[in-house]
Amino acid sequence: MPIIHVEDLVKEFRRPKKHDGAFSTIRTLFTRQYTINRAVNGVSFDVEPGELVGYLGPNGAGKSTTIKMLTGILEPTAGTVSVAGVTPWRQREKNARQIGVVFGQRSQLWWDLPLRDSLWLIGKLYDMPRELFEARQRQFTELLALGPFLDTPVRQLSLGQRMRGDLAAAMLYAPKILYLDEPTVGLDVVAKEAVRTFVRELNKESGTTVILTTHDLDDVEQLCERVVLIDQGSVMYDGSIDTLRSRYAPYRELVVHTDGQVSDLPGATVTKHEDGRVWLRFDPQHTTAADLIGSLLARHTVSDLSITEPQLESVIRNIYADRR
Repeated sequence: MPIIHVEDLVKEFRRPKKHDGAFSTIRTLFTRQYTINRAVNGVSFDVEPGELVGYLGPNGAGKSTTIKMLTGILEPTAGTVSVAGVTPWRQREKNARQIGVVFGQRSQLWWDLPLRDSLWLIGKLYDMPRELFEARQRQFTELLALGPFLDTPVRQLSLGQRMRGDLAAAMLYAPKILYLDEPTVGLDVVAKEAVRTFVRELNKESGTTVILTTHDLDDVEQLCERVVLIDQGSVMYDGSIDTLRSRYAPYRELVVHTDGQVSDLPGATVTKHEDGRVWLRFDPQHTTAADLIGSLLARHTVSDLSITEPQLESVIRNIYADRR
């Protein structure tokens, strides 16, 4: 059974219409009129236990609204949601005990307290036995390198330190599911890698189910095998990253450093020249890399070469551009 089941999920927001003129204002007082915005429009997907799924889309696509319904913050207008056998907005306390949530722009830590005290309070909120709490705190202190700032007030932590603290707080009571909303936004390279390593090991060692929403597609490429793309409130793709690439960007590029000008070759087109290097784009379903390299070596002296796949960011950007 899937640990998360979403079927025909809809969320609409109603806002009072604005009217100009005295007559319209008087009429509105007696017959309230609304503008309806459908933020999520018939979304369906399942997540199996232990999966690590990227939930992606442009701003306003409905990602955060979906996550808020999965966490029980919002009640849907229509549709079905089950999270580990619980309807989130009807059984909020039970749901809260089996999920962890990290919002990159917001912290669940107490601003004026040292990180150690914030973790202690979360342990109390979730009725953790003292021995279990201390064991988990030691584990996360080591995994996330919290030691140097455990006794520092949260307001004095850097963004990267606070994010590591939020990850520890979200997983302290060992929830089955972790929702990550922009967990690496604003972090430097070192802090990003620390967050990614923790999430990767948590998923691998503990089997924690993770749903990741982010605009940093390096996070997705390094952590996820499956992505769900959403646009204008609807799912437009659900599958593996490899299948996404082969469906929407089937080409590869051969990057070569040669002794002279390279023109188009059979089955390959030159797309770029830069600093003595040439990019040749080809479709591996019609032209093999070996044939292309052989054809190139027959015409030129090559000092270096490599084959690159299209970046996930460019693939997804092209998908949304085509839809627009």
